[in-house]
Amino acid sequence: MVAGGFGVGKTTLVGAISEIRPLRTEEPLSVRSIGVDDTAGVEGKSTTTVAMDFGRITLHERLVLYLFGTPGQDRFWFMWDELSHGALGGVVLADTRRLADSFASIDYFEGRQIPFAVAVNRFDDADSHDPADVRIALDLDPQVPLVICDARDRQSVKEVLVTLVEHVLRVEAGETAPAG
Repeated sequence: MVAGGFGVGKTTLVGAISEIRPLRTEEPLSVRSIGVDDTAGVEGKSTTTVAMDFGRITLHERLVLYLFGTPGQDRFWFMWDELSHGALGGVVLADTRRLADSFASIDYFEGRQIPFAVAVNRFDDADSHDPADVRIALDLDPQVPLVICDARDRQSVKEVLVTLVEHVLRVEAGETAPAG
């Protein structure tokens, strides 16, 4: 499950790594979203996910990751429980320009005890922040992995997913070593 705030790059991340043409449920933003969807910081965004994004990546012939990207607006959060059913782990995609938008996703995974990693998506117009400072700002537990990524870049997204899978395996094995 890939979660995060509105406009953080979830659709882009799923599309960058999926080996199949991803299923996207994007619709144009309309006048009805004015005052409902906070586009501050993402003024150029013209579409929004209204159900989910779906992609797939085969890690091994018997190990396939199904990727479900959540819609970012709170009016669609009712769908998250359905999308997370059976999830082994999650990625919280974060944008340092709108870091507070990450809290709902972090709370969601923590509350359901779903292992997750935080991936800070690099945006060209965003200031660069030390990962340790982002960790403090998000009040992450020490074992939660935090990585910097570019959701447009397949290799970068691959590193995010490898980090998540390794974290899930550590959690499943009962290891509590810091994420580093």
